[in-house]
Amino acid sequence: MMRFFEKLVDPYAPYTEPDQPPRRVRDYLWWLSGPFRAVFAWAALTAIIVAGVEVWLIYYMGHLVDALSGDPATFWQTQGLQVLAVAAFILILRPLLQFLDVALLNNAILPNFGTAFRWRAHKHVLRQSVGWFENDFAGRIAGRIMQAPPAAGEAVFQIFDAIAFALAYVVGAAILLADSDGRLVLPLLAWVGLFLLLVRWVMRRVAPASKYSADMRTRISGRVVDTYTNIQSVKLFAHQDQELDYAKEVIEEGRQAFFKEMRLYTIMDLMLMTLNGLLIVGVVGWALYLWTVGSASVGIVAAATALTLRLNAMTGWIMWAISSFFQQLGVVDEGLETIAQPLALRDAKGAQNLHMNSGRIEVQSLSHHYGKGQGGLDHVSLQIEAGDKVGIVGRSGAGKSTLIKLLLRFYDIEGGRILIDGQDIAQVTQDSLRRQIGMVTQDSSLMHRSVRDNILYGRPDATEEQMITAAERAEAHEFILALQDAEGRTGYDAHVGERGVKLSGGQRQRIALARVILKDAPILVLDEATSALDSEVEAAIQSTLYQLMDGKTVIAIAHRLSTIAQMDRIIVLDQGRIHEQGSHDALLAQGGLYASLWARQSGGFLASDPTTKDSEC
Repeated sequence: MMRFFEKLVDPYAPYTEPDQPPRRVRDYLWWLSGPFRAVFAWAALTAIIVAGVEVWLIYYMGHLVDALSGDPATFWQTQGLQVLAVAAFILILRPLLQFLDVALLNNAILPNFGTAFRWRAHKHVLRQSVGWFENDFAGRIAGRIMQAPPAAGEAVFQIFDAIAFALAYVVGAAILLADSDGRLVLPLLAWVGLFLLLVRWVMRRVAPASKYSADMRTRISGRVVDTYTNIQSVKLFAHQDQELDYAKEVIEEGRQAFFKEMRLYTIMDLMLMTLNGLLIVGVVGWALYLWTVGSASVGIVAAATALTLRLNAMTGWIMWAISSFFQQLGVVDEGLETIAQPLALRDAKGAQNLHMNSGRIEVQSLSHHYGKGQGGLDHVSLQIEAGDKVGIVGRSGAGKSTLIKLLLRFYDIEGGRILIDGQDIAQVTQDSLRRQIGMVTQDSSLMHRSVRDNILYGRPDATEEQMITAAERAEAHEFILALQDAEGRTGYDAHVGERGVKLSGGQRQRIALARVILKDAPILVLDEATSALDSEVEAAIQSTLYQLMDGKTVIAIAHRLSTIAQMDRIIVLDQGRIHEQGSHDALLAQGGLYASLWARQSGGFLASDPTTKDSEC
């Protein structure tokens, strides 16, 4: 039975993915609610029916009180069948209606709505560019994706569980009182007006206060996660006290924000209690007056009293539900500041997949300054023929990493363009571009998954044999077999920890290299690919790298010039421009910047064997 309701909505149902999701809370939730609207209609209807049943029961109890004022000897003859019917309704139909109402909310809407929100939010965020992630804390992004969906689900829950029920109940109460005596409606209407004014007052203050509190929570999360992520540096520099102060600052801001939010609820409770007193005195007092002048029966007084006491008990719940509703909307609004940001980097309209022929790369007057007008690259042009092995060197900040980031299209190019086999990379899909490029970086972070999962990330459809062969070529197979994690998993099933923290730098590098070997992309980018390896392993890996380069277009960035001395051509960047280019010997003969950089490193002579390494200072 439960599974029937749980499967009423598919939170992963296909939808059109906008580059710019709706930013306003109301518009975003309406867009999100597409698959849920039929269930929402049923939930609203059942809430109204359940509220109507509650009001009718009070009305019937008033009728029963009037019936009890007659002759007890004839009570069962005149009322017996009706009482039995009402009892059967209360015992059978009322629980079924309540079950339908609760099942729609608890089983169909609440779990699935939050899931749909989180799924779409995560899907949109994953489409953002690398630069977008570099401008925010990963902890804050994750915090907003974790907080906003349950808040949205809770807001929707309150609409049907409390707000729709309350509206139906108040309308039903007004009808009941009007049916008894129209004058009894007057104090109820006056109370409703004052109650709505209180709601308006709360609404204007709670949502901003809740949004600010939610923002403080994500700031706290961001700072704490930043500290935990860099715990090695914290310990290395003995800065635990400094980190505590850094966290305490924002934790205290969060406490003050929470104080302000709670003050609103205290004022709200006081005002609500006063309003409820006016409701009870107004309706019950008026009913008693009508009874004293003979205009109302005892049953009417009993029903009016029960109704107002029930409303008195409900109003606290209703007000908390309404304030919770706006509180959750504040959390959602704060989350949408991240979740609903437009895509910073988009595929061009009608973008096609990149079709690789040979792997020729052409850079035409490339300029990129990260929007600052300086730094990066400035009118760089070069051609890398298919199968060429090109080294990129230069001082720190010369533009080496910028060139690679633009080749991978992590940023939109500010000026010029890059062509691969004659195709402008800005006009092809990002995924198809990156599938054709294999890259090993200096900082080879791994997923907190098994070694197998990390290597297969390069080619998920690879066989076990192909994966192991890649690991062997990367000189990783032997140490992998010796791995064991805290859960007792061994070998390729062992988990490597967050960012691969359980492995040494050299082990991480070799697993990352195995991943790229398995990917076997036609363009290979090496960014200090062997920097984390010891000399013995590096010598073995260099042999593998040269085999891997065979038949590929290769771009290698290196600070250790000996690692690229055997390249077909070396390009020297300085201040964002190509300063020199040529073979190692030709550049040394020029006596320019490359020669001066080479002279600063000891072991300036290379053996003919490309795997032989020179010592460096």
